[in-house]
Amino acid sequence: MSKIKEFIDKYTIERRIEFTDIPTGVGPQFEGERIRKPDLKVEFGGLKVKYKFELFRVKSYEEVSDGKITILGPDLEELEEGKAHSLGILIEAYGEKLSPEAEGVFERKIHYYINWIEGLMHVGSRNEIWIRLGKRAFNQGLRSFIDIGKVLLRLYKSDFPIIEKIQITFITDPDMIQDYWNKALKVYEERDSRILGLKDDDVDEFYGCILCQSFAPTHVCVITPERPSSCGAITWLDAKVAATIDPKGPIFKVPKGKLLDPIAGEYSGINEIVHEKSQGNVSKVYLHSALKYPHTSCGCFEAAVFYIPEVDGFGIIHRGYTGKAPNGLSFVEIANMIGGGKQVEGFVGVSVLYMKSRKFLQYDGGWSRVVWMPAELKDKVKEYMPKELIDKIATENDARNIEELREFLIRVNHPVAKALIAVKKEEVKPEVAVPEKVEEIEKPTITIPAAVPPTLVQVTLKNVKIRIEKMIIRKKEERVKR
Repeated sequence: MSKIKEFIDKYTIERRIEFTDIPTGVGPQFEGERIRKPDLKVEFGGLKVKYKFELFRVKSYEEVSDGKITILGPDLEELEEGKAHSLGILIEAYGEKLSPEAEGVFERKIHYYINWIEGLMHVGSRNEIWIRLGKRAFNQGLRSFIDIGKVLLRLYKSDFPIIEKIQITFITDPDMIQDYWNKALKVYEERDSRILGLKDDDVDEFYGCILCQSFAPTHVCVITPERPSSCGAITWLDAKVAATIDPKGPIFKVPKGKLLDPIAGEYSGINEIVHEKSQGNVSKVYLHSALKYPHTSCGCFEAAVFYIPEVDGFGIIHRGYTGKAPNGLSFVEIANMIGGGKQVEGFVGVSVLYMKSRKFLQYDGGWSRVVWMPAELKDKVKEYMPKELIDKIATENDARNIEELREFLIRVNHPVAKALIAVKKEEVKPEVAVPEKVEEIEKPTITIPAAVPPTLVQVTLKNVKIRIEKMIIRKKEERVKR
């Protein structure tokens, strides 16, 4: 018997969960499954869909009907194949010991539990979710939200005995979801406001999360009061509650250790834990830098910070933006470059809430180095940006490429503009005076040796997987002899 099967059997026996009535498999062995476009039956959310969310609320005893699953709108088999649809997932629970402060923790479990279902893929959190159902799972009988709801409800009650009653509502009706979506956004905002006044120096320990390691094996999310999780769903307060109610879960305490660099946000305790939990792949992390030892990125981050060397500044692009940044890259392209738990200097996945932190990228210069971001994202965080910089940071309405961005930054006198003007002056070549008479110089005779053929070196790679994101093959054009 394999170790994986032993773990799965042990997990199921310990919790006494049965899924014999579910048409597909359910268990941790299905975490990390990807549903590609050719295998797609139907999807929800993603970049092109505005109305999508998942929300967990603590309610009173009278407000919850235990085990109730409601579908408001078309069910799975009634939705158009291959199309992206709106979806809201609302889970309401009662428990005498349940606290509203733990809502964010329970809410993040939706990502974890849905990925346990064979043929389902879940990415993101809050109002930035993306869910795919595969054709194979659909053909096996997974054709209703009822089955998905059953799995979620059973896992919640099994993992958290403090949940006494729980119900779930799936919203797909285009006319109904907007109202639910607006209410969800207000809840997220209220939760975030609770953490904004807390500072890293006010607490004795931080927290870590490896919930996304099924997709990003070397990713370790470090959560502090002034640097929330990259997905935006877990704040330091949420993590504290999670580590208390589920001490063996994916969220755990991280001792601060020695503060090695207060500006970079480097702690010896963080380095040690990250090295251990990343299987030795990452040994040093600067919490507040994208250029040097950046935090690893999973696949659920809300936005990505990327360095633009042509202007020596940073751009920020969020999951909901479908266009391209001035450097020609989309959010998806950047996410593919840095996701999976990689530490890529010049790039880092972040949450919108981290942009509201006073320590946002402080090692790299903070907001004074940010030069571009989508208008929608700018509107979300401008209240927390330095007032003198709000109009000096370009959006897609100001710059569509590097040259337009450079001109904009110079025109508005952005903090990086001084260096750009200096570079521009260097590019202007001074006029060189031509002498009236140039003496003829005897041309030397140079003997050019025959070309030496290069030595061929054969490289053999064993037990190596090579992933190619993009390949361009062009036909070699023959030179025309004249």
